[in-house]
Amino acid sequence: MKGFKKATIAIAIGVSAAIALAGCGTTGGTGGTGGSTEAYKIAYQGPLTGDNSAYGSYAKAGIEVALADYTAANPNAPKVTVVYSDTQGDPAQAPAVATDLINDKAVLGVTGPAFSGETKATGPAYAEAGLVTVSMSATNPDLSKNNWTTFHRVVAPDSAQGPAAAALMVNTLKYKTVYVVDDSSDYGVGLGDEIRTALGSVLIGSDKVQVKDTDFSATVTKVKASGAEAIYYAGYAPEAALFMRQLRDGGYTGVFLSGDGTVDAAFLTAGDFTDGAILTFPGILDASDAFKAKWSALTVADKGEIGAYTLEAYDAATVLLNGIAAGNVTRADLLKFVNAYDADGITKHIKFTPGGEIDGASGVFYYTVKGGKTIYGGPAE
Repeated sequence: MKGFKKATIAIAIGVSAAIALAGCGTTGGTGGTGGSTEAYKIAYQGPLTGDNSAYGSYAKAGIEVALADYTAANPNAPKVTVVYSDTQGDPAQAPAVATDLINDKAVLGVTGPAFSGETKATGPAYAEAGLVTVSMSATNPDLSKNNWTTFHRVVAPDSAQGPAAAALMVNTLKYKTVYVVDDSSDYGVGLGDEIRTALGSVLIGSDKVQVKDTDFSATVTKVKASGAEAIYYAGYAPEAALFMRQLRDGGYTGVFLSGDGTVDAAFLTAGDFTDGAILTFPGILDASDAFKAKWSALTVADKGEIGAYTLEAYDAATVLLNGIAAGNVTRADLLKFVNAYDADGITKHIKFTPGGEIDGASGVFYYTVKGGKTIYGGPAE
């Protein structure tokens, strides 16, 4: 989203010595211009339309810069294009999308799925097909416990974000009473449960709502009656904005907190009532000037917008494209390459555990919303 101010965190835009990714990313784009005439695809799976479409735009920005880097660094490497596949982030729509990608034999790997629910819905099919996936933003802790040899993510799970968010509320912000609400999605339940457990006696109450809900009056009444100093909402931006407005309209004056699912224009620019909200995020929001310059120089018709998980999308695409640059142009070979990956990304060092988690530290940070922008607060601890 334009004008989206993020944390000032220095990010070196280098790719690992093995690669660098490539330019022009929509299906049918030009890709590399060198001597190889063979063409391969990587795919994006996630929302491109609907209530959560901003996340697709943010991911596209990262993928397109990654593809541009690939082309520039590998003029004689195979031509690569990307298939952008829209699920609207909906687990019910995701299996059909995954089937199409699996049946397209030119697709060697998937950047995504973007959301936890759609990852859960498609993980078994990708595992059976041997099609490697590297998600930039699916954070439910249980996703890495399914023995899917194809699953990987470059973001910390909610088993890291949840305790960090709880520590922020208890240790840094010094709240004595917190109410937790989740949206019943795979993402919201995973994050909400982690926070509830970590809060201990500071948790004064808890409730559940549903994705697509528009009337939160019953939960607003419960939150007000609890007297909680703060409420943490584990869910996505559209409902978070409606819920926060109804809390304010209902007279609740405590602090509103939420997680990475709310770092979206649908919440940030919903109105002045979101000012003062505190958001936790398990990754890097601020792109370096060098990255912004590369993005600005892209000539594709739709290059997305820099926002939440843009940099993680760059890293996820880079992992796949590094493998192709190194000659891994079958699904089986690219899967082996990703499983053994060990190189610096722009958000963190990337090496995967057998379950597909990042092997090593991955920070969680917090931001305050003001005037439709996020203001960096510091590490969540």
